[in-house]
Amino acid sequence: MKTLVNTAHIYMIIGLISGLYYREITKIEHFTGQTQLGVVHTHVLALGMLFFLIVLALEKQFTLSARKSLYGWFFWLYNIGLAVTVAAMTLHGTLTVLGKTSGEAIALGAGVGHILLTAGLILFFIALGKSIDDSRTPRTAAVFAEQEAA
Repeated sequence: MKTLVNTAHIYMIIGLISGLYYREITKIEHFTGQTQLGVVHTHVLALGMLFFLIVLALEKQFTLSARKSLYGWFFWLYNIGLAVTVAAMTLHGTLTVLGKTSGEAIALGAGVGHILLTAGLILFFIALGKSIDDSRTPRTAAVFAEQEAA
């Protein structure tokens, strides 16, 4: 559970820094148009910090991490997907502010990031569903480990 708190905390810091970055770069460049930098802040805070605080509450209630491989795959795919998506958004937005065009590689990166996020969310809901089913009947950690190995 400490990992979830730390993950949410890191996303809070990144979200606040991205808001500061957006404000400062647009001010320095005298930019008044639309840019993806304006939504990076909210994406990181919602999909990062708030999401992992919700996962923390669900972990406390249903012990999602008892299914180690499923939970592990969810955690890493989701985090990598969010990192790639946010990096692509930040790069695209920065190039927009600087008056440059972004290439296909940035769009591809954003697409890959979103695919990884989606895969992570699917695994999260599978883990949550199985954990809710498991919470209906008391089981020991040994039974969880045996089922996980099967």
